[in-house]
Amino acid sequence: MKVRLVPDEKRAIGRAPTANVEAYTYYLQGRQYYHLSSRRYLQLARDLFMKAVEVDPTFARAYAGIANCNARLTGWYGEKISDDEILAIADKALQLDPGLAEAHAARGYALGIADRIEEAEAAFEEALRLDPVSFEATFAYARHCVKVGDYERAAALFIRALEVQPDDPQAPNLLPAILRALGRDEEALEYARMGVKRSEEALRRFPDSSRAAQLAAGSLANLGRPEEAKEWLARAMSLEEGDSHAMYNGACMWAQLDEPGRAMDLLEKYIDTVGREPLVWLSHDPDLEPLHGSPRYEALLFKIRERLSEKI
Repeated sequence: MKVRLVPDEKRAIGRAPTANVEAYTYYLQGRQYYHLSSRRYLQLARDLFMKAVEVDPTFARAYAGIANCNARLTGWYGEKISDDEILAIADKALQLDPGLAEAHAARGYALGIADRIEEAEAAFEEALRLDPVSFEATFAYARHCVKVGDYERAAALFIRALEVQPDDPQAPNLLPAILRALGRDEEALEYARMGVKRSEEALRRFPDSSRAAQLAAGSLANLGRPEEAKEWLARAMSLEEGDSHAMYNGACMWAQLDEPGRAMDLLEKYIDTVGREPLVWLSHDPDLEPLHGSPRYEALLFKIRERLSEKI
């Protein structure tokens, strides 16, 4: 895979995170795969981060990458990795480099997965204090804020994330729902258009990755372009057949297109395939507001509360 450096990565090179070129190449590849975010890419990213630490056992950024992959794989996809194991890997990164923003952000993510909310937010704040332009810290903190229902903070962080990483499609596609919830409808449309444009560019770079297509389907629905939205969702589903997050983002699209039955069909399948984090996110996701109050949605929330009380 050809590695394409973005500004944050160029700064990282300047800080000489490792003297080992092979380890750093594995790290950069892993980082790019991590942000593609489907299960298969997260597993591949983790493998690459692990290769990096095999080559250089003192490479703190790679340990942070492993912790992030494990947190997302257990949080999003229900892999059986304990909170303590994820935190131990993040702590290993911090032991190697206490001033590394990515390590503090990885610890914040791990703490959030473990429902240690105040500690997670302190870790994210420390990460941003150390590096105010860290995409990893900014984006992970933004997602955390959505999960806990702090939309004002989430919006500010998503806007900062899309400025820090100008080719990332995730932040501008996730932002419109948050802005709508805040009553900032015109801004939401602007960022939806940006999200679609960035998704088109991302799919040119990574044509077999569905993440950009999944998210753009929702933005196209928000923009009143239903046929295009359906086409993009179909593409995402064909690229990542069976991936649970393609189902979730499809449900968000159908909810925005006023097709509650189709949205619920996907959500009812989805919640049986995932870990704890997206169940909490689902409860706060403004994209699903059109479903609120319906008997099927209320039954779904009841089932989610039961699963969360079991500490899955």
